[in-house]
Amino acid sequence: MVNYKRTHTCGQLDKSNEDQTVTLCGWMHRRRDFGGLIFVDIRDRYGLTQLIFDPEKNKEIHQKANELKSEWVISITGKVVLRQEGMANKKMKTGEIEVEVEELNILSKAKVLPFTIHEDLNISEELRLKYRYLDLRKGNLIENLTMRHKAMLEIRKFFDAENFTEINTPILAKSTPEGARDYLVPSRVFPGNFYALPQSPQIFKQLLMVSGLDRYFQLSPCFRDEDLRADRQPEFYQIDLEMSFGTPEDIYTLLENLMIQIFKNCKGVELQTPFPRLTYAECMERYGCDKPDLRFGMELIRIDEIIEASSFSILKDQIKEGSSCKALVLKKGAELSRKQIEKLIEFVRQFSLSGLAWMKRQDNAFSSNIVKFFSDEQLEQLKDKLEVSEGDLVLIGCAKDTILNQALDQLRRHLAKMFDLITKEYKFLWVVDFPMFEENKETGKIESMHHPFTHPHPDDLNILESDPLNVRTAAYDLVVNGYEVGSGSQRIHDSDMQERIFNALGLSKEDIKQKFGFFVDALEYGTPPHLGMGLGLERIAMVLCKTDNIRDVIAFPKTTKASDLMMQAPSSVDKEQLKELEINAEPEAITWP
Repeated sequence: MVNYKRTHTCGQLDKSNEDQTVTLCGWMHRRRDFGGLIFVDIRDRYGLTQLIFDPEKNKEIHQKANELKSEWVISITGKVVLRQEGMANKKMKTGEIEVEVEELNILSKAKVLPFTIHEDLNISEELRLKYRYLDLRKGNLIENLTMRHKAMLEIRKFFDAENFTEINTPILAKSTPEGARDYLVPSRVFPGNFYALPQSPQIFKQLLMVSGLDRYFQLSPCFRDEDLRADRQPEFYQIDLEMSFGTPEDIYTLLENLMIQIFKNCKGVELQTPFPRLTYAECMERYGCDKPDLRFGMELIRIDEIIEASSFSILKDQIKEGSSCKALVLKKGAELSRKQIEKLIEFVRQFSLSGLAWMKRQDNAFSSNIVKFFSDEQLEQLKDKLEVSEGDLVLIGCAKDTILNQALDQLRRHLAKMFDLITKEYKFLWVVDFPMFEENKETGKIESMHHPFTHPHPDDLNILESDPLNVRTAAYDLVVNGYEVGSGSQRIHDSDMQERIFNALGLSKEDIKQKFGFFVDALEYGTPPHLGMGLGLERIAMVLCKTDNIRDVIAFPKTTKASDLMMQAPSSVDKEQLKELEINAEPEAITWP
């Protein structure tokens, strides 16, 4: 058997290793044949080393090198020598040396690859996911996974130092309503019954507080059958924590210190604390969303009163029908042409906003086809309220709040990318005072905005039954650079309060008993006040790695349709397996690329 025990990695050697005999292992990255001498770059995850095959010194090894193909796995033994004068590559750690090969072994051959490893070509994501192991081999994704690993180490060190105990909670659990659809697992022992994969360890971690554990954390796998997007996957990991006898202020301090440690030790970045705090209502009013990116300006400003005082009848009529008018200012945006502004109008239409009104500030005056609807005094009011300067562009939207906020939030982010307004810093934010409930537009029923175990805001307990949609909750989200990376709340620890919440949600006693009976029972055996939080490990890794695609920080991710192109999953199973589970179902055919 070939001895492929390496002495060094392919990114380790330098001129201090001159005259040493070394053994390297890796992939044949690139070969250059100069008629006599053959140069080969050997690659592993640590870097590249240049090899030289000289026919004058070893004709047999030289002939063998001539047969090497891209991505063959090889091992070599040879002597480290300095490169000839003027041939050093200062950009590489190994750039001053090369290895004169004395022994070459081919460990594994490779077929022609579906895409090249050493060239950064425009490869479709579908192809990259189908051959994920090759995409990982390119190196960038391995660096992301290494960053994720470093963050996980810091998380465990931090919580251990804070006296938290890591506990693994069950994967096979009970289906409980937590906001998304469950992934179900059929039971063979109890036919027709199902386990549910946990959307989060919510109930278990609260039960751990009932048990007296006091401080719990877990890097927990979670599963949610929901529509996917760039920052969502059907399976993900959550930094889950719960603590007894604490307040939200304790959580704020704890998590800010965690972020300080992660970003300092993983990125060398010093974060400034305390993080700013905004209420949910403030975020929606000023940014149009509950996870604003604070790295650039362009806040949304309500201008209903000015529009109502003008003669702009189209917008005035919309306000009378319950719409709102908000504006944002693009600094130095007056240079945009009418055609470019039309493209912005088309952009917001995809978010159901019918259009945008606009004004430019040039030569100390506003110019636009809507200026005629405003008096000089009203234009001056707009200028002052929006803080418009020379050369700025004002964009105005009018619609019902839900549509208007979403469209202007997207427009704000779009303009920031378009004009390179996003700074390189990390901007954290706590969002607090979320609504307790929201109305399901399809059913008209009240649902929990977070989950039914969140404690109402103490100041709103008196309207819990009479005006539930205006009840705030003792919940908080952690946001960084426009991503919600964590969500938590003060929990309900009193069974009477929990019953009031279930009643507000319209759950019958039978529903409560079936879905939460064991949990409601536990609350009646002495439950300490407790609170906690779940943070998305992948979203934090995305921010650390400066990517906006969650698949870039997961080794083997799913597509936006929750399919695995590499494994071709989901898939049908053997009929005997279904028979054992007493399931009678015909699988839908899937066409794989």
